[in-house]
Amino acid sequence: MKFFRLLSIPVLLSLFVFSCASNNGEVKEIRDLKDGKWAIAKKEVFNFEIKDISKVYEMNYLVRNSISYPYYNLYLNQVLTGPSGEVVSSSMDEVILFEEKTGKPFGDGLGDIFDHRMQAPKYKDFRFPKPGKYKWVISHNMRPDPLTNILSIGIEITPQVK
Repeated sequence: MKFFRLLSIPVLLSLFVFSCASNNGEVKEIRDLKDGKWAIAKKEVFNFEIKDISKVYEMNYLVRNSISYPYYNLYLNQVLTGPSGEVVSSSMDEVILFEEKTGKPFGDGLGDIFDHRMQAPKYKDFRFPKPGKYKWVISHNMRPDPLTNILSIGIEITPQVK
């Protein structure tokens, strides 16, 4: 029982950190998936506002998974929609959660839970075309439905400091 109390402190702290937004244009949001199951039809929609388009941004996926996740990778579909509803970008990205040959988990782990912060390939050194409210929709593109042992999915958008 003492182990679970100790485990709950870092989990709650990470949820607080992941759900905060700051005044410098940084966005972090993570959503827990009920029972660690992610249905193919379940699209996670993240809304955020970009005010300063002169900055260069880095956009990252935040994934929390259990050690029991049965694959080494995760395919994510992503669509970024701009302020007037136009699609700015869409793609299917592969993120690697475990070393393919050894099964060693990547990311930061505590017990059997691992957190990953992975750059979305299309959004390295990214400039938003205009200020306004954007929508980033993320879903998975794996065969099982629902996909199990993915505990949370989120985004991080940070202006790069030059």
